Amino acid sequence: MTSRLFIAGIVVTAVAVTGFSVSAEEGAKGKRKGMSFSQLDADGSGEVSQDELAARAAARFAERDSNSDGVLTRDEMLAAATARMEKRVDRMLERLDADGDGAISSAEMPGLPDEAFSRADADNSGGLSEEEFADLRKHGKRRGHKN
Repeated sequence: MTSRLFIAGIVVTAVAVTGFSVSAEEGAKGKRKGMSFSQLDADGSGEVSQDELAARAAARFAERDSNSDGVLTRDEMLAAATARMEKRVDRMLERLDADGDGAISSAEMPGLPDEAFSRADADNSGGLSEEEFADLRKHGKRRGHKN
């Protein structure tokens, strides 16, 4: 029982401190892709156990614990967050910097595609009311779009 509580504590700590999201690899088109089921199922049993999730969380914790002292300091957490943000910015530049100048101009920054805007403008007024905008955000998040 004590070992289960200890493992649960590690998982909870990893979730709270490192923003546990089982992703580390890049998918097609530069989009972030979560860790596959087979990668999480370390023993190949066809099921992901709590122990396997705890092992993954502990590994992510250890990756961030740069001095291996068993705790994550503010500096270690900031370093991990900065590294993630740098990767996101690099992907964004790669995706949007059409002229390759290392910067994104306002012309290169995408807006809401016309088709999506038209669907969101339920009353065809040519603009989005507060309700239509809220609906767009709600449905966009459900479909995996970031608004």
